Formats: sequence, C-alpha cells, structure tokens
Amino acid sequence: MDIRKVSIGPDFKGGAMHYIVGQRILGDTNDIHCIKQNDTGDILIYIINNKNEVVLWKKFNFTMPISIEFNINF
Repeated sequence: MDIRKVSIGPDFKGGAMHYIVGQRILGDTNDIHCIKQNDTGDILIYIINNKNEVVLWKKFNFTMPISIEFNINF
C-alpha cells in the first residue's frame, strides 16, 4: 500500500512533524517523492529535485511515535 502522509512525534496535533507526498520542501527546491516503510519498520522519506534526481532525505527509527496515512483508491 502507498503511504500518503506520515506524522512523526508524540503529540499528533501539536508537536508532530507531518510529511506528505508532493509537499514542497527545502525552500521550494524539492518535493517529497515517496514515503516507504522498510522491513524493520523504519520510515524512509525520499525527495525529488527539478532534475528528477530521487534521494533519501530522512529516516525515522521505528521506535519513534509514528502515524501513517495510506492512499485509499476506490
């Protein structure tokens, strides 16, 4: 299943960081390309720049409080 949004942190509404696929980041120079969860449960966030280069931007350990929102296509 595709991950659409991930929230990292203990307080979902007040203190968590939210990352959404397609979100502009780093001074509007890159977009969040995809969010994946690896076999150990870590969250990996990949970004894409204007040259279509995709790189790993952030990795969050599975021990952190994480909320995942999946794409739902009916």
